[in-house]
This record gives sequence, structure tokens and C-alpha cells, in this order.
Amino acid sequence: MAVDAKGNYSRGRLDAPTLTLAMEEIKRRGLWIIDLFDPGESILYKEIHLGGPKVKSDHFVAFCRQLSTMYKSGIHIVEAVRILGEHSESKAFRKILRSIYEEMASGTPFSTAVAQYPDVFSDVFVNMVRAGEVSGKLDDMLNRLAFFHEKEHYTKEKVKSAMIYPAAVSVVTVIVVTILMTFVVPRFVSNFQAMDMELPLPTKIVIAISGWMKRFWYLLPVIVAGLALLLRWIRGTAKGAYYLDLAKLKMPVFGKLWHKRALSRFSRTFCSLFAASIPMPRIMTILSAVVSNEAMAKLIRESREAVSSGDSLAEPFKDSWLFPPMVVQMLAAGESSGEIDSMMEKVADYFENDVDTMADRLKSLLEPLMIVLLAGIVGLIVLAVMLPSFTMINNMHA
Repeated sequence: MAVDAKGNYSRGRLDAPTLTLAMEEIKRRGLWIIDLFDPGESILYKEIHLGGPKVKSDHFVAFCRQLSTMYKSGIHIVEAVRILGEHSESKAFRKILRSIYEEMASGTPFSTAVAQYPDVFSDVFVNMVRAGEVSGKLDDMLNRLAFFHEKEHYTKEKVKSAMIYPAAVSVVTVIVVTILMTFVVPRFVSNFQAMDMELPLPTKIVIAISGWMKRFWYLLPVIVAGLALLLRWIRGTAKGAYYLDLAKLKMPVFGKLWHKRALSRFSRTFCSLFAASIPMPRIMTILSAVVSNEAMAKLIRESREAVSSGDSLAEPFKDSWLFPPMVVQMLAAGESSGEIDSMMEKVADYFENDVDTMADRLKSLLEPLMIVLLAGIVGLIVLAVMLPSFTMINNMHA
């Protein structure tokens, strides 16, 4: 809200990168400020996140590609960040980019400014930008980052799409079974008790489960929450995280998908960092965090120690099933030829295509399987409930 020289009040909205610039613009118009605030700071507009600012993957991927395109076309990096910050669809990302722009406008390098937001800009991004600034090849690094994050986003979405359907059907199964056990089965139980008849074993089992669920239904969310907290506590320990991730990779069907996904991230990140001339020990440190699997990360950290001691890069991976022979051979070939980035790019392309194909196959196979599973569970419950009726009908005809 503001007032002019005649005492007329006015209220409105002004688009400006910062509150300071907004105040200067209002004063330039001959107005005195009564009340000025950033609507993005209001609870009505604020995006609420747990654990720090969150930026959606598709927003970040779009930012990387647009930044690369703008910088390559001759727009200064500071101006490009300002423009992208003003037009970002995410309120949280707009605020971050605005802060980065202000830092850069005061002389801070781009890599230093983005490093203040590790939840948004990864070590891969920061190190590649820094390498581009030092070498004078920032346009090439930004283009590589855009390509890297586009591939990463596409592969991630493919894996997610393969997981959504079984997760949704599992939730529906739990809901249907709960309704049957707490509302439908008890009605039949009262009829059976009135007839005072001997019940088959499957029926007794279903009735016992139904009775427990009806009496102690409030324990179910407590048990689920307890198991979730237990898993979280186990994952918080070094050994727990290692064995959980190891078990995850050995799971039927999905284990292979997650394994190939981790290998694609390893290979794509490796080739990008090596092309940016990042020191090998630093590359291995970043890779151990990028794979998002403690079993693989532990082996990568061990390889970092071996490389620092002067050993071959591929040697530590030879005896582990976590890294297939093809990956080891390509690493060895790249190391001997000095073209590790080219070799790892080929490996990344291979595993990304493999993940793509496997995700599509899983979706087509799991849909009918999950429907059959749901129908089978519901059918068994219904059959167990109806067995006494069949027995009674047979006795009447006898």
C-alpha cells in the first residue's frame, strides 16, 4: 500500500527482483510506502517443504537447458540467471535463483553462488561449472550438464513409471482386504455362530484374522509406522544401509532394474566429470554419493583409495558382481587409451536404453499379474467364507 502527494491511497502488485528495487520503483513514481511485502513470504503463497527447499526435477532440467541455450547465444551468465529466476514456475526455485543472481551481481562466481544450495545443485553441477569457469569452457560444461540432467530425469521417470502401478494395486489390495475382514466377514460369522456348525479350517483362519482386525484395527497403523521407523533407523547406520541396499539389488525383478539404474548413473556421471577434468579422487567421491546405493558406494570408496595409491582404476571392481564385466572392461580400455569419458558414455547409453526397455516390459507384465494377485487374494477370502454354505447345502441334499 502507498499514498501519493494528494493523500490518495493505492494498493497493487509490482514485479521486481528484490524488495529494494521495488521500493526504488515505487518512490520513482512519486509514492510514499505505507506497507510493502513479498507475497512469496506469505503463508498463503509459501511452498511448504520438509528438510529444506525442494525443486522438482522437471523444473531443474528445464533451467539447465535454458541456461545453456541462453549463455551459448551470448547472454551473460548473470543476466541469464536473473531472467530464468523471474520466469521459473516454482516459487522455491525463483527465490533461490533470485538469491544466486544477487550474489553474482556483487561479484561472486556462479559456482560459488550455487554451492550454497546443495539440496538443489549437486556436487556434479558445482564441480562441472567450476571447471568450466577455470578452463574458459563454461558453455561446453553447461551444455554437458543440460544433457546429463535430461538423461538422468528421463531414466528416473522410466523407473518411477514401472513402480507406480504395482504400488497402486498394493494399496487397493490392502483397502479391499481390510473392508472384507472388518465389515463383510463378521456378518457371515454371526450366521455361522447361530447355526452352531463345524467350520472348515480355511474359514476358521479367516474368521480369526477378521476378529483380530476388528478388535485391534488401531494397531495396524501403529505397526506400519513402527516398521517404517525401524527401517529408517537401520538405514541410518552404516551396516544397516549397506545390507538394505544389497538386499534391494538382489530383489526379484525390481532388483535388476535398480541395479541397472545405478550403473547408468555411475557411468553418465563418470563421463561428465572426467570430461570436465575433475581430479580422479574427487570423481570417485562424487560417484559414491551419486549411485544412491551404499553397497555400490562402499566399493567405489575402496576404489578411490586404490587409485590414490597408484593402482589401476578397474582393478577394485573386477571381483565384484556389483559391476558387470562389461563395465570393468570398458573402464580398463578407457584407462589404457586415455578415453575414459568416451567409454563411459557408451556404457551409460547402453544401461539407459536397457532401463528404458526393461521398464516398459515390466509395466506390460505387471499389470495383468497384479490384477490376478488382487483377484486371487479376494477370491480366497470369499471362498473361505462360502465354504460352510457349500457344506450345509451338501448335507441338506444328502
